[in-house]
Amino acid sequence: MDKNTIIGLVIISALLIGYMFLSRPSKEEIAERQRVQDSIAHEQMVKEEEAKVAAELLKAEAEKAENEAAAMADSLSPEQIDSIKNVKLRNDYGIFAKSVNGENKYTVVENDKMIITFLNKGGKIYSVQLKDYKTFNQEPLVLFENDENSIFGIVLTINGKPLVTNNMYFEPLAGGKALESDTLKVGENGLNLAMRLTADAGKYIEYNYVIKPDDYMLDMSLNIVGLKDEMKDNTSTRMQWYVDVLALERGRDWESNNTTVFMRMSDEEIENLNEMKDADSYETKGSAQWIAYKQQFFSSILVSKDNSLGDPKISLLKLDENENPRALKTFKSDFFLDIPDESKVSKDFSFYFGPNKYSLLKEYTDKDGNDMDMEKVIPLGWGIFGWVNKYAIIPMFNLLGRGIANYGIIILLMTIIIKLVLFPLTYKSYMSTAKMRVLKPQLDEIAAKYPKGKEMERQQAQMSLYQKAGVSPMGGCLPLLLQFPILIAMFRFFPASIELRQQPFLWATDLSSYDAILEWSTNIPIISSLYGNHVSLFALLMAISMFVQQKMTSNQNAGNSMPGMKVMMWMMPILMLLWFNKYSSGLSYYYLLANLFSILQTWIIQRFVVNEDKLLAQMEANKNKPKKKSKWMQRLEEASKKQQEEMRKRQK
Repeated sequence: MDKNTIIGLVIISALLIGYMFLSRPSKEEIAERQRVQDSIAHEQMVKEEEAKVAAELLKAEAEKAENEAAAMADSLSPEQIDSIKNVKLRNDYGIFAKSVNGENKYTVVENDKMIITFLNKGGKIYSVQLKDYKTFNQEPLVLFENDENSIFGIVLTINGKPLVTNNMYFEPLAGGKALESDTLKVGENGLNLAMRLTADAGKYIEYNYVIKPDDYMLDMSLNIVGLKDEMKDNTSTRMQWYVDVLALERGRDWESNNTTVFMRMSDEEIENLNEMKDADSYETKGSAQWIAYKQQFFSSILVSKDNSLGDPKISLLKLDENENPRALKTFKSDFFLDIPDESKVSKDFSFYFGPNKYSLLKEYTDKDGNDMDMEKVIPLGWGIFGWVNKYAIIPMFNLLGRGIANYGIIILLMTIIIKLVLFPLTYKSYMSTAKMRVLKPQLDEIAAKYPKGKEMERQQAQMSLYQKAGVSPMGGCLPLLLQFPILIAMFRFFPASIELRQQPFLWATDLSSYDAILEWSTNIPIISSLYGNHVSLFALLMAISMFVQQKMTSNQNAGNSMPGMKVMMWMMPILMLLWFNKYSSGLSYYYLLANLFSILQTWIIQRFVVNEDKLLAQMEANKNKPKKKSKWMQRLEEASKKQQEEMRKRQK
């Protein structure tokens, strides 16, 4: 490994650190988020204490009432007991009393993309199965199942008393009539399914779902009819959406680290929770357009068509595998709905249940035709790295995918294309390194001529030699820096590409996950956490090819390497092996190919293109040509003169 390569790697490392530094939130943002989280935690603690006290009081009252009821039971007829129960229900739930009790009933709706199961309790979507996909274990892919711990509904005040719709029984309707079947197929004109919470005299709360025949997006309208007078004391209506997302992929930890909540605010800012934390929360003022429960390759997204998700509070909690082996995390969203003082209120929403596919999510727009930025749930990278993916890598990947079914071949062709495009930079970097190598004896002479204490004169002489010979000392690392955005873009692209999901190639069964030629169940301290419980052959071959490439470069630069090169030559492949063993095998395969092509390119250039004797003769000829001093050289000479004058003054 030569000096320019090391400088390039150091600069790349600095850019990585800078990127991480710039991407991190400011101290003010961290402090504000911490304040909000502390406030939420305190508020939650207070609520829990209040709930505990209230529960104890309710328990005591219930026991008292139960004892009193038991004492009276013998003296009352069944009709009188039923009458008392009805009076109590009416007193507690008012005009919705008849919707409190019921039996769970499921309605299954199927279109070309999904099988959606609706539950009458809460009128909510109970589960969503995507027909075109399977889990890693080849089971039906279900995004979530709304069990008793899951919530979807509104909390509002009716006649001065709180009403939580999630716990009440809705009636499924089609065209205003009761369903004749609990299994429905979506026709070419779509299907309307209403889940209605009926009150007295034509008053109701309704979720009206519109399912299209060939779409991952369905529409939902919240209709509140005839409740204007009952809601006159309503101060706040909030919608709640709590879901346990299920594990779908190979490698629970890796999938969990790619599962989080995204939210697009009405000012177009995208917020998200920290997927690496076991628990995280976010609360803000203002309104949001959509909230996405994003998994590694799939998302459940709630969209407000009028940006009406007000003052959203979102949180995530990582679930223990031993306690809940099926679910990864619990997501919770709570937001305000502005309900106008009208006899009929309608709020329009949409649900997206589908793959995190860039081209698909990019197609969805709001009612005015504006991009909703739903594709930003896919982590393609920040700034220039995302641009490279959006405008170069993804179009090339999609173009090759139209005519080639094997994604291993597609990655091979992508590698060849990228290497050919970058070859001028690679060649320039190699030529700069070769020039520095043949100038090494002359640079050593300059170093001997200007010993310690004459660093300025030595640097000036070296720059003069570079200028006369037509060599740029930065010529080797600048091409590496120009290749850096592509390197990082590919690092982000492969693990996020759903097209690679469950696509086999050679010994890898899933290019989106790690390939394992050897696995073990025993948890080995330190090794399991750093390396994992398996051996990825693609990652191993990638590390070996990286070592060979560095060894090849080092042999060509004998005597011109920096201290510690041998250590770095060993450490870099080892670190990459540890890092990539749990990553996408498609990514390791790409870097393996890239290393092999780099080795081939270097061998061809060394063997057939560059003649170092001719190169030295050419640089010697360049010395005889008149050269205009660069501004850098002029400044260096001026600085040298000033230093020499100061030294003479001190000597006097």
